[in-house]
Amino acid sequence: MQIYLDHSATTPPRSEVIAVMQQALANDWGNPSSLHAWGKRAATWVEMARLQVAASVNAPPESIAFTSGGTESNNWVFAGIQRQVRRSNTSEKSAPHVIISQIEHSAISRPATALEQQGWRVTRLPVDRTGRLDPQQLAAVIAPETVLVSLIYGQSEVGTLQPIAELAAIARERGVLFHTDAVQAMGRVAIDLESLPVDLLSMSSHKLYGPKGVGALYIRPGCELAPLLLGGGQESGLRSGTQAVPNIAGFGVAAELAMQERAIEVPRLERLRDRLFDRLAHRSELQPTGHRHQRLPHHVSFCLTDAALQESGITGQSLVKQLDLAGIAASSGSACNSGTIAPSAVLTAMGYDDRAARGALRLTLGRDTTEADIDWTAIAIEQILDRLYPKTFSAMPHLIAP
Repeated sequence: MQIYLDHSATTPPRSEVIAVMQQALANDWGNPSSLHAWGKRAATWVEMARLQVAASVNAPPESIAFTSGGTESNNWVFAGIQRQVRRSNTSEKSAPHVIISQIEHSAISRPATALEQQGWRVTRLPVDRTGRLDPQQLAAVIAPETVLVSLIYGQSEVGTLQPIAELAAIARERGVLFHTDAVQAMGRVAIDLESLPVDLLSMSSHKLYGPKGVGALYIRPGCELAPLLLGGGQESGLRSGTQAVPNIAGFGVAAELAMQERAIEVPRLERLRDRLFDRLAHRSELQPTGHRHQRLPHHVSFCLTDAALQESGITGQSLVKQLDLAGIAASSGSACNSGTIAPSAVLTAMGYDDRAARGALRLTLGRDTTEADIDWTAIAIEQILDRLYPKTFSAMPHLIAP
């Protein structure tokens, strides 16, 4: 039995997506910048996809710029802002200021660190034990020299959703650009950019059953952002380079289908998510991480308790490998670096010690996940825990966080 529960890492392309990509690749392979019929057919795919992606987040089509994925979109925000500040800044001005959180994806945290190394000031907002930000803390740290606030929408490792509307409203009230990495949220959370006061929003195709290698950046009309790539002037001069037409076409279909099915699919995923949490609630070795309710609908995550790790040395990666042997795909929040298991930076930011932060386990559900998959996965996890660490924790309820 094969069960794929790693949909936050990537999703299998839908058959409808593959069909459209095959058509674009086989028949409409022209350069979309060319003026002849071949180019016009290719350009039609690009503009159709732009309409589909824009509609999925209720944004004007001209606000969507296609990129190679979420990482490029995120990096573009920081590089674009840096270029604009260079044009206007003088030596007499204070160092530009950027605000992020302590639980950002590395495609945000590393560009922020790079700016910091160049003399910029970076504030990293703390989160509570559930991974949630306090909007009042954002309000307190915005300064006259703040040029960008970038806060993640849905955290990929622990599933917590942030109060983006409230956070973005604070930035807008202060006249500061607000960006959110919505790679995990798009297609799973209703995003209405007509009413949501964000200026920039990153998206990725392969998280919602589209192809890899394509994403987009929403740029609010009227918002200035310097280009990341210069050259032929594609994407209205914002992102040069010949567009990957088949990938973009597939992204458009995936975005449209996700929008059409969200009203039915999201509640179904939430029921399965809660079922898995409930099936494992009695296992005190596993401590749920992230906010139980303000979380991505498909996302289940745990960490191993300190006592279990102290006595057995089991890590999140140990569980992932054992689940793989059982035919179940999952992931761990830990990173393997030079042969050592590093603690999850997200969990340490949430107040977990290094030992617990090495025991992260993430199971993310998808379109094909069934109740039977959930029940079998719960059984498999219990069997793995019993085999690797047979001691029962039923007499130690104090290990579970309140």
